[in-house]
Amino acid sequence: MRKPTAPLFQDLLLESGIIRDQVYHALRNAILDGRLAAGSKIPSSRALAEMMRISRNSVIAGFERLTDEGYLMTRKGAGTFVTQHIPDRLHAPHTPPTPHPVPAIDGSVNPDITALAKEQENQHDGAMNRLFAPGVGCTDLFPHDLWGRLMGRVWRQSRRELGLHTSPYGYQPLRQAIGRYVQATRGVNCHEDCIIIVNGIQQALNLSARVLLTRGDEVWLDDPGYNGARGVFASVGATISPVRVDVDGMDIQDGITHYPHARLVYTAPSHQFPLSGTLSLPRRLALLEWAEKSKAWIFEDDYNSEFRFAARSLQALQGLDKHHRVIYAGTFSKMMYPEFRLGFLVVPPQLREQFGVTKYYSDLCNGYLEQAILARFIEEGHYARHVRRIRKACYERKAALVAAIEDYFPGRMTVHPTDSGVHVVCWLNGLTANEVVEKARGLGMGIQTFSRYCLRPMTREGILIGFANHPQASLREGIRQLAAAL
Repeated sequence: MRKPTAPLFQDLLLESGIIRDQVYHALRNAILDGRLAAGSKIPSSRALAEMMRISRNSVIAGFERLTDEGYLMTRKGAGTFVTQHIPDRLHAPHTPPTPHPVPAIDGSVNPDITALAKEQENQHDGAMNRLFAPGVGCTDLFPHDLWGRLMGRVWRQSRRELGLHTSPYGYQPLRQAIGRYVQATRGVNCHEDCIIIVNGIQQALNLSARVLLTRGDEVWLDDPGYNGARGVFASVGATISPVRVDVDGMDIQDGITHYPHARLVYTAPSHQFPLSGTLSLPRRLALLEWAEKSKAWIFEDDYNSEFRFAARSLQALQGLDKHHRVIYAGTFSKMMYPEFRLGFLVVPPQLREQFGVTKYYSDLCNGYLEQAILARFIEEGHYARHVRRIRKACYERKAALVAAIEDYFPGRMTVHPTDSGVHVVCWLNGLTANEVVEKARGLGMGIQTFSRYCLRPMTREGILIGFANHPQASLREGIRQLAAAL
């Protein structure tokens, strides 16, 4: 038997302003319009009085009248219920209330946000755990048991730790662990004081935009490039300046030639999204030199550097920076799972205070528990072992996907070469991206069109296919089903 929830009775209070005699009208109307269904149990008079913050006598009086008129009935030892045969329904059909019209948006709302909301609605792909959804790591290989043991250990000591770690910069032991890790693996030059724990790359971008940009400032963005960065910069009124991309990553000279007065450069030099290229060393040096001369900032998104299968990746751009112009961002969501909302920023020392206060007014601090567990996970060597395991699995899953595409789509799909990442780009021959995506969605798959990441029209039709989140057999079977559907 369905039991009405507390918020329903609180809504009745708000709608009817209940005092004494109005209890009767509020409950009767709720029964007639279906909010209190036949057979529903009503809270006790004492509980309802406390819930609605009114006199219990007012509730009792309303109950008695409703019982006399046949709306409620009492079962000894069970409580009060709505009757199965409601009197008014026997002779007067009830019309559900007309919903209130939603007012149009007026000029008080930021037009940049309104435009982004419409774009996000059009690009919504549903659940990220769909087969072939890009951007998701090997969630099936997350070390649940080990994480649970570390969580238990951290929780047992939390009584003396809670309340001691509310810095907007994040949990200090985690910042120390991250500092040692990125120095050893990515060649990042940093001190724990310049590390800020954030809720992933999106918050890192948002903080950077708020600290560094004002309306009208120009921002370089790869074209094609990450639309999440485009959305953040557009939300603060920045002007997005599309820069060409080729096999060597972002074309720095193209940016300098066309947008010499840019305030900020967004780049993912270790793994350009979505084409997966690596920014060459000459271009890295050229970008750093231009940024210093122009007093521009560089946001280095190193979201995917650990998913490299062949050659060792180049040192982080931040590690080459001698003039403190690079803001370096990393995330653990790809290596762990999408809902694992922990990442970090390494900011130039002269910007530490500005980023710290912006983070404070954004959300004060991140949750203690997951930060403490992650710190131990890294310090005890579990994270490095997890990275090696995931890297091997991704390599095998990518190989299986590519083989399946070559077997089932010969001549119709060409896989763009890459030695890193958790997705592949496929160029289409004789197929349209919208056609493939529509068929894929019908099969419950998360394939995306390439064009959604482009600021300017593309001459080639392409799609993005994720491969990291499912075993090899599932990937091959998915491609077989897609080929049959097409």
